[in-house]
Amino acid sequence: MTPDTPRPAGDRMKFSHVLAAAALATALGAHAQTAPQSSADHASHHTTASAAPQSQGEVRKVDREQGKVTLRHGPLLNLDMPAMTMVFKAADPTLLGGLKEGDKVQFTAEKVNGVFVVTAIQEAD
Repeated sequence: MTPDTPRPAGDRMKFSHVLAAAALATALGAHAQTAPQSSADHASHHTTASAAPQSQGEVRKVDREQGKVTLRHGPLLNLDMPAMTMVFKAADPTLLGGLKEGDKVQFTAEKVNGVFVVTAIQEAD
């Protein structure tokens, strides 16, 4: 077949399917690599399916206005942090809703944009 010879209809269809599949794969691959992710998207992802382990702690203070909680906690392995008492920002202020000083909790903490953030927290059993 020469470049000027028309292709059979079946060959044109196969070629267009291959071309469309390649274009789609390229577009999806580029989107997956370059899609910006806000800290809210990041936190919501970890709230439902967190890769970070849960840690044990005790609520020392709740500052709902600032969206912060002070926790005395055990080692945070995912953050390579020893046991201590520290202030965390809540990824979502509603996480602090029912918490009060003295509550024993299980929580997930991560470092997001240089800030230590609680992405999930619940009273311990």
